[in-house]
Amino acid sequence: MVPRFCSQCGAGDLYRGWPAGDTHERLMCRECGHIYYENPKVITGCIVEQEGKYLLCQRAIPPNAGAWVLPAGFLENGETTEQAALREVWEESGVRAEIISPYSIFSVPMINEVYIIFRAVVLEITGQHGPETAACRFFSADEIPWDGICYPAIRQILERYITERQAGVFGIYVGNDDTGMVHFIK
Repeated sequence: MVPRFCSQCGAGDLYRGWPAGDTHERLMCRECGHIYYENPKVITGCIVEQEGKYLLCQRAIPPNAGAWVLPAGFLENGETTEQAALREVWEESGVRAEIISPYSIFSVPMINEVYIIFRAVVLEITGQHGPETAACRFFSADEIPWDGICYPAIRQILERYITERQAGVFGIYVGNDDTGMVHFIK
């Protein structure tokens, strides 16, 4: 949401321009010169494993209600990416997890989002998921509802992870979906 008034001086005279020495057009205040930096949102989550099965959550809310996803969500101010990932796993699934390592960082420039996905294992399962989740379940690789996973990047990450799990070797990946598919660099 674009502000209508300057948060510094209260003036209603905001415009888009190029601040001196900057590389991007920015929203600025004509009165006090305050510059508004609009940056991507960070989403963080986990591939949570237990006994060779993978945790997926079925969304109860839009967008894509009914679709299956990895437990993930937006980073909050004051959190580390790891804290946010574990909080999202807890909120969406009622599972307490422990992070093993980073796994994937990918960018979705078209919607200004960056995803950071970690590998994690289960510490505790409460059986109580949050209101954003219709259901959560651990799936073996051959039980995963692949056609019900709504985000192509999440499907690609999970497919790559399962292949690596079976081989016993994991990488750390960066990528983007400029073309609609995630392109990973190891």
